[in-house]
Amino acid sequence: MYFKKMIPAMVVIATSMLAGNACAFNLPAELASMDQYVPSMYTLPSPKGNIKSKILSQYAKWKGTQYRWGGQSKSGIDCSALMQKIFRGSLQMELPRTTGEQIKGGYHITQHELKPGDLVFFRTSPEERHVGVYIGHDKFIHASKSQGVTVSVLSDSYWQDHYETARRITENV
Repeated sequence: MYFKKMIPAMVVIATSMLAGNACAFNLPAELASMDQYVPSMYTLPSPKGNIKSKILSQYAKWKGTQYRWGGQSKSGIDCSALMQKIFRGSLQMELPRTTGEQIKGGYHITQHELKPGDLVFFRTSPEERHVGVYIGHDKFIHASKSQGVTVSVLSDSYWQDHYETARRITENV
């Protein structure tokens, strides 16, 4: 009985001793005093996880894969199939197969409203569309005909000249 009463007191004492000596855990100096630590939005994932980091993790698996119209594998992939692979792998979301179908999903947003995970669409010719996924800081991932799977700058004059629309397909974004 006496021992049961002592357990809470021992826990409080042990916790106080450990908390007072942060160096026992070899914490960086800036974390030793939590009143000096201000976390950024990228420090801890949101409850649903950090969408950008999940998308970038998928990008790492496909980076450099050559473009192939109709392709859906590491030997060659087109832009809409890449979006399918990225969204399935990062957000467990199924997207339609073609840009013509993908552009119908979600809802329209302006370029100023873009957040990581939004789809960006381009009209590259009267008959062709191109799609990529926005990752923030004016950049998007896509399957380029000349460079394969890569990251490009949205404000680049080529992409601005061919920009068609953006779609937010998930509320997680």
